Amino acid sequence: MSLLIGCDFSSAPTRRKPIVLALGASAGGRVQLTRLLPLSSLDDFEAWLRQPQGWLGAFDFPFGLPRELVEQLGWPGQWPGLMAHYAALSRADIRQTFAAFCDARPVGGKFAHRATDGPAGSSPSMKWVNPPVAYMLHAGVPRLLAAGVHLPGLHDGDRTRVALEAYPGLLAREVLGNRSYKSDDRLKQTPERLIARKDLITALEMGQTRLGLRLKLTHAQRDTLADDASGDSLDAVLCLMQAAWASEQGAPRYGLPAGMDALEGWIVTA
Repeated sequence: MSLLIGCDFSSAPTRRKPIVLALGASAGGRVQLTRLLPLSSLDDFEAWLRQPQGWLGAFDFPFGLPRELVEQLGWPGQWPGLMAHYAALSRADIRQTFAAFCDARPVGGKFAHRATDGPAGSSPSMKWVNPPVAYMLHAGVPRLLAAGVHLPGLHDGDRTRVALEAYPGLLAREVLGNRSYKSDDRLKQTPERLIARKDLITALEMGQTRLGLRLKLTHAQRDTLADDASGDSLDAVLCLMQAAWASEQGAPRYGLPAGMDALEGWIVTA
């Protein structure tokens, strides 16, 4: 069984709010969580990616920008050139450029969207607040490229280390609907959200999602996922489930649609 990774990402990780990797493996429709690995800096994240071991990972940050945005800004129209251009910008540059783009558009249509946002229900990848996914792209994708990993449909790298874009909210919503299961705000870490996390964990263990996979946990792991009120550990495990589904679909596309826009990218399982 090859190593599977689910990554709950932060563009500004700390010891208190780390990047969380869920490491595991799958066989026969069962996904075993091996361990949770917190990484408290972006350097630690990149160092982990560079290790000489094979894996397939699903990462909770966008791998591309909306084509409409890119064309209107006159940025490079091919993914490698676009990512090089984007990586060279500062976060202040990104915020100012995207704010100006939004300010020029009508209420209700401020942001440009990728094709995957509709079926995934994801935030536009140009959003710089709540959540700051534009900064997550800026911090994450260049480090994947620097580590030489393979991004199916976007970048040809080391095919023993395969990175896919994931979105834990897609799987969580399938189980919980609009019920909230997490918050970084201690005042919002309510009993209702704890119950929602436990319901979500149970559904994953029972295989009650369209992915058709069952999560295998120890009692201690189940308690850890339920007790993490930020939801970061559980989000990493949701990404692990998406990685396991992609692994079952196999190379070369790992379940990504054949008609995927190679500038925008796509969220696996959407």
